[in-house]
Amino acid sequence: MPAIFPFTAIVGQERMKRALILNAVDTRIGGVLIRGERGTAKSTAARSLAALLPHVRIVQDCRFGCDPDKPATWCTECKERAAANKKLPMGERATPFVNLPVSATEDRVVGTLDIEKAIQKGERHFEPGVLAAANRGLLYIDEVNLLDDHVVDILLDSAAMGVNTVEREGISFAHPARFILVGTMNPEEGDLRPQLLDRFALSVDIVGIRDARERMSIMERNIAYERDPEAFRKQWLPKEEELSNQIAKARELVDQVKYTTRDLLSIAALTASLNVDGHRADMVILKAARAEAAFEGRTKINDHDIALAAELALPHRIKRTPFQQAEMTTEQLQERIEQLAGQSMPGEEDEESESQREGEKEEKKT
Repeated sequence: MPAIFPFTAIVGQERMKRALILNAVDTRIGGVLIRGERGTAKSTAARSLAALLPHVRIVQDCRFGCDPDKPATWCTECKERAAANKKLPMGERATPFVNLPVSATEDRVVGTLDIEKAIQKGERHFEPGVLAAANRGLLYIDEVNLLDDHVVDILLDSAAMGVNTVEREGISFAHPARFILVGTMNPEEGDLRPQLLDRFALSVDIVGIRDARERMSIMERNIAYERDPEAFRKQWLPKEEELSNQIAKARELVDQVKYTTRDLLSIAALTASLNVDGHRADMVILKAARAEAAFEGRTKINDHDIALAAELALPHRIKRTPFQQAEMTTEQLQERIEQLAGQSMPGEEDEESESQREGEKEEKKT
Protein backbone atom coordinates (compact mmCIF):
# COMPACT_ATOMS: atom_id res chain seq x y z
CA MET A 1 0.00 0.00 0.00
CA PRO A 2 1.52 3.38 -1.02
CA ALA A 3 2.24 6.04 1.61
CA ILE A 4 -0.65 8.38 2.37
CA PHE A 5 -0.35 11.91 0.99
CA PRO A 6 0.87 14.09 3.93
CA PHE A 7 -1.70 16.34 5.60
CA THR A 8 0.82 19.18 5.91
CA ALA A 9 1.54 19.00 2.17
CA ILE A 10 -2.01 19.99 1.22
CA VAL A 11 -1.90 23.44 -0.38
CA GLY A 12 -4.28 26.07 1.00
CA GLN A 13 -7.77 25.11 2.28
CA GLU A 14 -6.80 26.37 5.75
CA ARG A 15 -10.36 26.49 7.03
CA MET A 16 -10.94 22.83 6.15
CA LYS A 17 -7.67 21.78 7.78
CA ARG A 18 -8.48 23.78 10.93
CA ALA A 19 -11.92 22.14 11.25
CA LEU A 20 -10.34 18.69 10.97
CA ILE A 21 -7.59 19.49 13.49
CA LEU A 22 -10.06 20.84 16.07
CA ASN A 23 -12.08 17.61 15.82
CA ALA A 24 -8.85 15.65 16.22
CA VAL A 25 -8.05 17.60 19.40
CA ASP A 26 -11.53 17.01 20.87
CA THR A 27 -13.69 14.31 19.27
CA ARG A 28 -16.61 15.52 21.42
CA ILE A 29 -17.06 18.50 19.10
CA GLY A 30 -19.17 16.35 16.80
CA GLY A 31 -17.59 16.06 13.37
CA VAL A 32 -17.26 18.21 10.28
CA LEU A 33 -19.11 18.42 6.99
CA ILE A 34 -16.97 19.48 4.02
CA ARG A 35 -18.95 20.78 1.05
CA GLY A 36 -17.22 21.63 -2.19
CA GLU A 37 -16.66 20.99 -5.85
CA ARG A 38 -14.82 17.95 -7.15
CA GLY A 39 -11.03 17.79 -6.92
CA THR A 40 -10.55 20.06 -3.88
CA ALA A 41 -8.71 17.53 -1.65
CA LYS A 42 -11.72 16.71 0.55
CA SER A 43 -11.11 12.96 0.80
CA THR A 44 -7.32 13.42 0.74
CA ALA A 45 -7.49 15.66 3.82
CA ALA A 46 -9.61 13.19 5.79
CA ARG A 47 -7.40 10.21 4.95
CA SER A 48 -4.15 12.07 5.62
CA LEU A 49 -5.39 13.41 8.98
CA ALA A 50 -5.97 9.86 10.24
CA ALA A 51 -2.46 8.88 9.10
CA LEU A 52 -0.73 11.58 11.16
CA LEU A 53 -2.78 11.28 14.36
CA PRO A 54 -0.96 9.95 17.44
CA HIS A 55 -1.19 6.26 18.35
CA VAL A 56 -3.79 5.44 21.01
CA ARG A 57 -3.57 3.15 24.05
CA ILE A 58 -6.04 0.26 23.93
CA VAL A 59 -7.11 -2.84 25.86
CA GLN A 60 -5.05 -5.40 23.94
CA ASP A 61 -7.62 -8.13 23.28
CA CYS A 62 -10.63 -5.84 22.91
CA ARG A 63 -12.48 -5.91 19.58
CA PHE A 64 -13.49 -2.28 20.06
CA GLY A 65 -10.18 -0.70 21.07
CA CYS A 66 -11.41 0.40 24.52
CA ASP A 67 -9.37 3.04 26.36
CA PRO A 68 -7.71 1.33 29.37
CA ASP A 69 -7.60 4.66 31.23
CA LYS A 70 -11.38 5.23 31.04
CA PRO A 71 -13.23 2.23 32.57
CA ALA A 72 -16.56 4.06 32.42
CA THR A 73 -16.44 3.92 28.61
CA TRP A 74 -15.53 0.23 28.31
CA CYS A 75 -17.54 -2.16 26.19
CA THR A 76 -19.71 -4.85 27.77
CA GLU A 77 -17.00 -7.50 27.28
CA CYS A 78 -14.24 -5.48 28.97
CA LYS A 79 -16.51 -4.65 31.93
CA GLU A 80 -17.35 -8.32 32.38
CA ARG A 81 -13.68 -9.32 32.23
CA ALA A 82 -12.77 -6.66 34.79
CA ALA A 83 -15.65 -7.75 37.06
CA ALA A 84 -14.26 -11.29 36.96
CA ASN A 85 -10.97 -9.89 38.33
CA LYS A 86 -9.18 -10.55 35.08
CA LYS A 87 -6.27 -8.26 34.31
CA LEU A 88 -6.79 -6.41 31.06
CA PRO A 89 -3.59 -6.29 28.96
CA MET A 90 -2.73 -2.95 27.39
CA GLY A 91 -1.40 -2.19 23.96
CA GLU A 92 -1.17 0.51 21.32
CA ARG A 93 -2.46 0.93 17.80
CA ALA A 94 -2.53 3.46 14.98
CA THR A 95 -5.61 5.64 14.64
CA PRO A 96 -8.03 3.67 12.42
CA PHE A 97 -9.49 5.15 9.25
CA VAL A 98 -12.87 3.67 8.26
CA ASN A 99 -14.56 4.48 4.97
CA LEU A 100 -18.34 4.01 5.09
CA PRO A 101 -19.87 2.99 1.75
CA VAL A 102 -22.97 4.88 0.58
CA SER A 103 -24.85 1.56 0.34
CA ALA A 104 -24.32 0.73 4.06
CA THR A 105 -27.34 -0.64 5.94
CA GLU A 106 -28.25 -0.11 9.59
CA ASP A 107 -26.99 -3.59 10.62
CA ARG A 108 -23.71 -2.97 8.80
CA VAL A 109 -23.27 0.28 10.74
CA VAL A 110 -24.30 -0.67 14.30
CA GLY A 111 -23.53 -4.41 14.27
CA THR A 112 -25.79 -7.39 14.93
CA LEU A 113 -26.75 -9.65 17.82
CA ASP A 114 -27.14 -13.37 17.05
CA ILE A 115 -30.60 -14.05 18.52
CA GLU A 116 -30.63 -17.69 17.42
CA LYS A 117 -27.45 -18.47 19.33
CA ALA A 118 -28.77 -16.59 22.38
CA ILE A 119 -31.99 -18.62 22.41
CA GLN A 120 -30.48 -22.04 21.67
CA LYS A 121 -27.24 -21.85 23.67
CA GLY A 122 -27.84 -18.95 26.04
CA GLU A 123 -24.78 -17.18 24.65
CA ARG A 124 -24.62 -13.52 23.73
CA HIS A 125 -22.81 -13.12 20.42
CA PHE A 126 -22.27 -9.65 18.93
CA GLU A 127 -20.94 -9.11 15.43
CA PRO A 128 -19.28 -5.64 15.35
CA GLY A 129 -20.18 -3.11 12.69
CA VAL A 130 -18.64 0.03 11.26
CA LEU A 131 -19.05 1.99 14.51
CA ALA A 132 -16.92 -0.58 16.36
CA ALA A 133 -14.16 -0.39 13.76
CA ALA A 134 -14.17 3.41 13.85
CA ASN A 135 -14.00 3.75 17.65
CA ARG A 136 -11.22 6.19 18.61
CA GLY A 137 -10.48 6.71 14.94
CA LEU A 138 -11.83 8.60 11.94
CA LEU A 139 -15.06 7.63 10.19
CA TYR A 140 -15.22 9.00 6.68
CA ILE A 141 -18.40 9.25 4.59
CA ASP A 142 -17.98 10.31 0.98
CA GLU A 143 -21.12 11.70 -0.67
CA VAL A 144 -22.89 11.82 2.70
CA ASN A 145 -25.88 13.49 1.04
CA LEU A 146 -26.53 10.25 -0.86
CA LEU A 147 -26.55 8.10 2.29
CA ASP A 148 -29.89 6.92 3.70
CA ASP A 149 -31.21 9.54 6.16
CA HIS A 150 -31.89 6.90 8.83
CA VAL A 151 -28.27 5.70 8.69
CA VAL A 152 -27.01 9.29 8.90
CA ASP A 153 -29.20 9.79 12.00
CA ILE A 154 -27.64 6.73 13.65
CA LEU A 155 -24.11 7.92 12.89
CA LEU A 156 -24.76 11.40 14.23
CA ASP A 157 -26.41 10.03 17.39
CA SER A 158 -23.40 7.80 18.06
CA ALA A 159 -20.98 10.65 17.40
CA ALA A 160 -22.88 12.81 19.90
CA MET A 161 -23.27 10.19 22.65
CA GLY A 162 -19.97 8.37 22.19
CA VAL A 163 -21.58 4.95 22.65
CA ASN A 164 -23.35 2.41 20.45
CA THR A 165 -26.03 0.27 22.10
CA VAL A 166 -27.67 -2.60 20.23
CA GLU A 167 -30.80 -4.22 21.70
CA ARG A 168 -32.67 -7.20 20.28
CA GLU A 169 -35.32 -9.32 21.99
CA GLY A 170 -34.33 -8.23 25.50
CA ILE A 171 -30.60 -8.75 24.85
CA SER A 172 -28.34 -5.69 24.77
CA PHE A 173 -24.71 -4.97 24.00
CA ALA A 174 -22.89 -1.65 24.31
CA HIS A 175 -19.48 -0.48 23.20
CA PRO A 176 -17.75 2.91 22.94
CA ALA A 177 -18.18 4.70 19.61
CA ARG A 178 -16.21 7.90 19.89
CA PHE A 179 -14.77 8.92 16.55
CA ILE A 180 -14.01 11.88 14.32
CA LEU A 181 -16.91 12.01 11.87
CA VAL A 182 -16.00 13.53 8.52
CA GLY A 183 -18.61 13.82 5.79
CA THR A 184 -17.94 15.21 2.34
CA MET A 185 -20.34 16.12 -0.43
CA ASN A 186 -20.72 18.02 -3.68
CA PRO A 187 -23.69 20.43 -3.30
CA GLU A 188 -24.38 20.06 -7.03
CA GLU A 189 -25.60 16.51 -6.32
CA GLY A 190 -28.16 17.57 -3.71
CA ASP A 191 -28.05 18.82 -0.11
CA LEU A 192 -28.74 17.29 3.28
CA ARG A 193 -32.03 17.87 5.05
CA PRO A 194 -31.78 20.89 7.44
CA GLN A 195 -32.35 18.60 10.46
CA LEU A 196 -29.33 16.48 9.51
CA LEU A 197 -27.24 19.46 8.45
CA ASP A 198 -27.57 21.00 11.90
CA ARG A 199 -26.34 17.79 13.53
CA PHE A 200 -22.88 18.21 11.99
CA ALA A 201 -20.95 20.34 14.48
CA LEU A 202 -18.76 22.19 11.97
CA SER A 203 -19.18 22.91 8.29
CA VAL A 204 -16.77 24.12 5.65
CA ASP A 205 -17.55 25.24 2.11
CA ILE A 206 -14.51 25.02 -0.13
CA VAL A 207 -13.75 25.89 -3.75
CA GLY A 208 -10.79 25.34 -6.00
CA ILE A 209 -7.80 27.62 -5.40
CA ARG A 210 -7.64 30.55 -7.82
CA ASP A 211 -4.09 31.75 -7.15
CA ALA A 212 -1.84 30.61 -10.03
CA ARG A 213 1.25 30.01 -7.86
CA GLU A 214 -0.67 27.87 -5.41
CA ARG A 215 -2.18 25.86 -8.25
CA MET A 216 1.34 25.34 -9.54
CA SER A 217 2.40 24.06 -6.09
CA ILE A 218 -0.48 21.59 -6.15
CA MET A 219 0.70 20.18 -9.48
CA GLU A 220 4.34 19.98 -8.36
CA ARG A 221 3.51 18.20 -5.09
CA ASN A 222 1.15 15.74 -6.73
CA ILE A 223 3.68 14.84 -9.41
CA ALA A 224 6.38 14.34 -6.76
CA TYR A 225 4.03 12.15 -4.71
CA GLU A 226 3.01 10.01 -7.68
CA ARG A 227 6.65 9.55 -8.71
CA ASP A 228 7.78 8.27 -5.30
CA PRO A 229 5.15 8.30 -2.52
CA GLU A 230 7.54 7.08 0.19
CA ALA A 231 10.26 9.63 -0.60
CA PHE A 232 7.65 12.40 -0.71
CA ARG A 233 6.28 11.36 2.69
CA LYS A 234 9.77 11.28 4.21
CA GLN A 235 10.33 14.81 2.91
CA TRP A 236 7.28 16.01 4.85
CA LEU A 237 7.77 13.74 7.88
CA PRO A 238 9.26 16.43 10.19
CA LYS A 239 6.19 18.67 9.69
CA GLU A 240 3.85 15.69 10.09
CA GLU A 241 5.49 14.70 13.38
CA GLU A 242 5.43 18.28 14.62
CA LEU A 243 1.68 18.56 13.97
CA SER A 244 1.03 15.10 15.45
CA ASN A 245 2.85 16.05 18.65
CA GLN A 246 0.98 19.35 18.83
CA ILE A 247 -2.36 17.51 18.56
CA ALA A 248 -1.28 14.99 21.22
CA LYS A 249 -0.37 17.79 23.66
CA ALA A 250 -3.61 19.62 22.90
CA ARG A 251 -5.62 16.47 23.68
CA GLU A 252 -4.08 16.37 27.15
CA LEU A 253 -4.64 20.10 27.68
CA VAL A 254 -8.17 20.61 26.31
CA ASP A 255 -10.03 19.65 29.51
CA GLN A 256 -7.94 22.19 31.45
CA VAL A 257 -8.93 25.10 29.19
CA LYS A 258 -11.03 27.57 31.20
CA TYR A 259 -13.73 29.98 30.13
CA THR A 260 -15.48 32.83 31.91
CA THR A 261 -19.07 33.97 32.20
CA ARG A 262 -18.16 36.74 29.77
CA ASP A 263 -17.05 34.13 27.21
CA LEU A 264 -20.36 32.28 27.52
CA LEU A 265 -22.27 35.55 27.22
CA SER A 266 -20.27 36.47 24.11
CA ILE A 267 -21.16 33.16 22.46
CA ALA A 268 -24.82 33.38 23.44
CA ALA A 269 -25.11 37.02 22.31
CA LEU A 270 -23.46 36.19 18.97
CA THR A 271 -25.76 33.28 18.13
CA ALA A 272 -28.83 35.21 19.33
CA SER A 273 -27.92 38.25 17.21
CA LEU A 274 -27.62 36.01 14.14
CA ASN A 275 -31.00 34.35 14.84
CA VAL A 276 -29.49 30.86 15.05
CA ASP A 277 -32.12 28.21 15.84
CA GLY A 278 -31.66 25.95 18.86
CA HIS A 279 -28.70 25.79 21.22
CA ARG A 280 -26.43 23.24 19.53
CA ALA A 281 -24.37 25.98 17.88
CA ASP A 282 -23.58 27.58 21.27
CA MET A 283 -22.19 24.29 22.65
CA VAL A 284 -20.22 23.59 19.48
CA ILE A 285 -18.62 27.05 19.50
CA LEU A 286 -17.55 26.64 23.13
CA LYS A 287 -16.03 23.18 22.53
CA ALA A 288 -14.26 24.28 19.35
CA ALA A 289 -12.93 27.45 21.03
CA ARG A 290 -11.48 25.35 23.87
CA ALA A 291 -9.89 23.00 21.32
CA GLU A 292 -8.38 25.97 19.47
CA ALA A 293 -6.91 27.35 22.70
CA ALA A 294 -5.48 23.92 23.62
CA PHE A 295 -3.99 23.53 20.13
CA GLU A 296 -2.17 26.82 20.63
CA GLY A 297 -0.98 25.68 24.07
CA ARG A 298 -3.20 28.00 26.14
CA THR A 299 -5.47 27.22 29.09
CA LYS A 300 -7.95 30.07 28.58
CA ILE A 301 -10.09 30.95 25.58
CA ASN A 302 -10.28 34.43 24.09
CA ASP A 303 -12.47 36.31 21.61
CA HIS A 304 -10.33 35.20 18.67
CA ASP A 305 -10.85 31.53 19.61
CA ILE A 306 -14.61 32.13 19.75
CA ALA A 307 -14.56 33.89 16.36
CA LEU A 308 -12.56 31.06 14.74
CA ALA A 309 -14.97 28.50 16.18
CA ALA A 310 -18.03 30.50 15.11
CA GLU A 311 -16.66 30.76 11.58
CA LEU A 312 -16.87 26.95 11.38
CA ALA A 313 -20.00 26.35 13.45
CA LEU A 314 -22.38 28.93 11.97
CA PRO A 315 -22.28 28.86 8.13
CA HIS A 316 -24.77 25.98 7.83
CA ARG A 317 -26.99 27.28 10.64
CA ILE A 318 -27.55 30.91 9.67
CA LYS A 319 -30.74 31.68 7.78
CA ARG A 320 -29.97 33.90 4.81
CA THR A 321 -32.02 35.94 2.39
CA PRO A 322 -30.87 36.10 -1.26
CA PHE A 323 -29.28 39.51 -0.60
CA GLN A 324 -27.29 38.54 2.50
CA GLN A 325 -23.55 37.97 2.47
CA ALA A 326 -22.66 34.31 1.97
CA GLU A 327 -20.52 34.07 5.08
CA MET A 328 -18.75 36.14 7.72
CA THR A 329 -14.98 36.26 8.11
CA THR A 330 -13.15 35.64 11.38
CA GLU A 331 -12.37 39.36 11.63
CA GLN A 332 -16.03 40.32 11.17
CA LEU A 333 -17.13 37.76 13.76
CA GLN A 334 -14.49 38.92 16.26
CA GLU A 335 -15.55 42.55 15.74
CA ARG A 336 -19.17 41.62 16.40
CA ILE A 337 -18.18 39.64 19.51
CA GLU A 338 -16.27 42.63 20.89
CA GLN A 339 -19.25 44.91 20.20
CA LEU A 340 -21.62 42.53 21.95
CA ALA A 341 -19.19 42.02 24.84
CA GLY A 342 -19.16 45.78 25.37
CA GLN A 343 -22.86 45.54 26.17
CA SER A 344 -22.29 42.93 28.91
CA MET A 345 -22.68 43.81 32.56
CA PRO A 346 -19.56 45.14 34.33
CA GLY A 347 -17.65 42.77 36.58
CA GLU A 348 -18.25 39.68 34.43
CA GLU A 349 -14.93 39.62 32.60
CA ASP A 350 -12.92 37.48 35.00
CA GLU A 351 -15.68 35.45 36.58
CA GLU A 352 -15.51 31.72 35.95
CA SER A 353 -18.75 30.09 34.85
CA GLU A 354 -20.88 28.35 37.44
CA SER A 355 -20.73 24.97 35.68
CA GLN A 356 -16.95 25.15 35.52
CA ARG A 357 -16.67 25.90 39.24
CA GLU A 358 -18.99 23.01 40.05
CA GLY A 359 -16.88 20.70 37.85
CA GLU A 360 -13.73 21.68 39.71
CA LYS A 361 -15.44 21.01 43.07
CA GLU A 362 -16.40 17.50 41.91
CA GLU A 363 -12.80 16.83 40.79
CA LYS A 364 -11.50 17.80 44.24
CA LYS A 365 -13.99 15.43 45.91
CA THR A 366 -12.82 12.50 43.79
